Amino acid sequence: MQPLHSSYYGDRIRAIDAKFEAQKIAFAPLTFQAVRAFLELGLLARVDKAGDAGISVAQLAADAGISEYGVGVLAEMMLGMGVVKLSAQTDEERLVLGKIGWFLLEDDLTRVNFDFTNDICYKGAFNLIDSVKSGKPEGLRVFGERWTTVYEALATLPEREKKSWFAFDHFYSDCAFPEALPIVYAKKPARLFDIGGNTAKWAIASCAYNPDVRVTIVDLPGQTAVALQNAQDAGFADRIDAVSGNVLDESTALPAGANAVWMSQFLDCFSLHQITKILSKIHASVDEHCDIWVLEPLWDMQPFEGASYALQATSLYFTCIANGNSKMYRYGELVDAIERAGFSLVAAHHRLGTNFYSLLNFRKK
Repeated sequence: MQPLHSSYYGDRIRAIDAKFEAQKIAFAPLTFQAVRAFLELGLLARVDKAGDAGISVAQLAADAGISEYGVGVLAEMMLGMGVVKLSAQTDEERLVLGKIGWFLLEDDLTRVNFDFTNDICYKGAFNLIDSVKSGKPEGLRVFGERWTTVYEALATLPEREKKSWFAFDHFYSDCAFPEALPIVYAKKPARLFDIGGNTAKWAIASCAYNPDVRVTIVDLPGQTAVALQNAQDAGFADRIDAVSGNVLDESTALPAGANAVWMSQFLDCFSLHQITKILSKIHASVDEHCDIWVLEPLWDMQPFEGASYALQATSLYFTCIANGNSKMYRYGELVDAIERAGFSLVAAHHRLGTNFYSLLNFRKK
């Protein structure tokens, strides 16, 4: 196991500051929705546009066509959260953009996480206690009663929710692809199986990077249909095919003949026991020369505490929305689960991409 951030050890915060942090937690649902309102009503963008001169609440309300009362209560909360500040250039109270507000407006990571939390997680999070008790994604029922995991529900999600889910999913893994591609294809695999290939992002990137590789995507039927259409649209229909099925089902057999097996942000969708089960099935379908590649954001391998925090929070999504039993893993526990299936770790590449992914390479013992 890797050493954790020093902030996890000891408790050096002053009592008065700890109390303030506790208040932030106590009011978190309200403050989150206040930020959402300030964003979606265009108020934060108007503050930004006003620049260093700032803008008064009265002018902000007039420009937005909203009551001064409504804008006022939101603006006061934004001040309390540091999203906006008061200009020191005039006696009149004018709002200017704070650094936190800038990240809410301009930082892709923050916006992707914010939209995902609001559109996918917020309502269902009320059922987190039930999910912890039952080991099932009890919050998923906000999208319908018939689903056992979010992956089955993806094709039927409303467009806004679907957009937020895929933006979140792709944002985290895609940024590591440019650095992962030369590592994976240095060994020139002719046949690669992409398990959990989703919308074919990696498969398409692979075919664009390596003109000789053929990719087989293994995923649920709804995902493979989208993946094959995307492959066709990208001009790689002759080099990308698919096997549809649930990799956990006993009836789903993995094809043989792979020189490499790729799993990008796939194993965090399963419990440690299920990960070992999946890798055992892979173990039976490959030989000792096949490279197994696992790309994951491991929360204890992050250089910044904020990145670890975001991954720890993402685990709660898995608990109450996605499947009820998986999480964002630590380095050691994920490696152990894979090695229990008969593999050995032969290489580990850390801090790939702007989101600091880990690319782990295994082979059969």
